Amino acid sequence: MADSTTEFPTIIGADAVFKGQLEFEKGVRLLGKFEGEIKTGGELYVAQGATLDGDIKTGTIRIEGKVKGNIDAKSRVQLTSSARLEGDVQAQRLEVEEGAVLIGRCVVGVNGKGAENKDDREGVTQSASQPASSIPAMKSKPNVPVAVGARK
Repeated sequence: MADSTTEFPTIIGADAVFKGQLEFEKGVRLLGKFEGEIKTGGELYVAQGATLDGDIKTGTIRIEGKVKGNIDAKSRVQLTSSARLEGDVQAQRLEVEEGAVLIGRCVVGVNGKGAENKDDREGVTQSASQPASSIPAMKSKPNVPVAVGARK
């Protein structure tokens, strides 16, 4: 992840608490707390310590903090080791680092942008016991919940 302000021209600071609907054309960096809906064609970065409670439509998203809501990403969803995501994911690509927590349903890599119809939801899911990069695609029943890295 680059720290350039040209890639993230909009920053919601660590001391900010915001509720509502935000729409951006370029990248957004969330350092504080947000509740609502975010739409961006660029990249959304949820920093460690940041929380987002709401649905997200984005090009790509990198999560280091906590997100509770559904994600629709045109390209990639990346969960770092400190990430906690509670919600459904639809994306072309899903990257999950060891230690990340993902509680929800995933539709990954179907038709280039996620499931378009009920038949496509027989798509790809991944197991929590191996790093995401080493898991081959598996057929799964539709709407099967996936818990990755859940701690006891």
